[in-house]
Amino acid sequence: MKKSDFYFDLPKELIAQDPIPDRDKSRLLHLDRFSGNLEHKTFYDVLDYLMPGDCLVLNNTKVIPARLYGTKPTGARVEFLMLNNLGDDKWECITGPGRKAKVGDSFSFGEGILNAEVLEVLANGNRIAKFSYKESNIYEVLDKIGEMPLPHYITHELKDRERYQTVYAKELGSAAAPTAGLHFTPELLKKIEEKGVTVAYVTLHVGIGTFRPVKAENIEDHEMHSEHYYVPAETAEKLNKTKKNGGRIIAVGTTSCRTLESASDTNGYLSECDASTNIFIYPGYKFRCIDGLITNFHLPESTLIMLVSAFAGRENALNAYNTAIAEKYRFFSFGDSMIII
Repeated sequence: MKKSDFYFDLPKELIAQDPIPDRDKSRLLHLDRFSGNLEHKTFYDVLDYLMPGDCLVLNNTKVIPARLYGTKPTGARVEFLMLNNLGDDKWECITGPGRKAKVGDSFSFGEGILNAEVLEVLANGNRIAKFSYKESNIYEVLDKIGEMPLPHYITHELKDRERYQTVYAKELGSAAAPTAGLHFTPELLKKIEEKGVTVAYVTLHVGIGTFRPVKAENIEDHEMHSEHYYVPAETAEKLNKTKKNGGRIIAVGTTSCRTLESASDTNGYLSECDASTNIFIYPGYKFRCIDGLITNFHLPESTLIMLVSAFAGRENALNAYNTAIAEKYRFFSFGDSMIII
């Protein structure tokens, strides 16, 4: 298939720049993946599409305020985006401008409370840097001086960094939020459980590759980035029980979907798993585990719209997107949502 098969024309004014005041008051588009029928709802109405015996799967990763602005001893300014914790205070980072971050260069952040030295330049242009600090751990430092690594298409300042976290975020490690989960509130999750729906958690730390465009015209030639995930034994047990009893597994977000499809066996069953995945899901893929998907509206020609097209059918997905555009739904991270079931 061609990258251009997943193009749609998105007006710039539909890219959401700010979160709405109430998380669960965003709009919700229901897409019946079998008939292609559409319904316009509010996110709180997601309750109407979840049935007793279903299992809702959420990604509990937590975004690190991992964007840093610092200087070299010469005074030259540089930006670091910390991507992967390699242990021993070594991190894989994106730096900009890259030419200012050569092997052996040192940098200071937050008036010296955090320092870094570049150890290696990787083939993809990223840097391996060794960090030093006086706090008990680097996350305390990042809470003080780091900024949330918002996607490039969000140009407004985020006044409350918690709005780029899900209410159930727990496991530190993401360079981006699993944005489909931003619509849930503790009250809504309680209502969902009271309805007889099981709620389960997986962890997939979202990498910056989420925002990297597909450059290959033949999508089969695209190489996905690798991301770390973890499926706890308790979650595997809940999912297996749901499937055995004939319930549906509803993934919240493409990250939860990719985790479940990576970790499940050919029959869709799971066991505790701690691994990495670079699974690329596009039309033709046979889903093993999930029966439903809650997801935001994604970029044209992205791997995410390809995943949605694989699950809903390409024509259904693009018709839903074009309808959302006509109805002025809000797109991307702080935008509205859809449930495909």
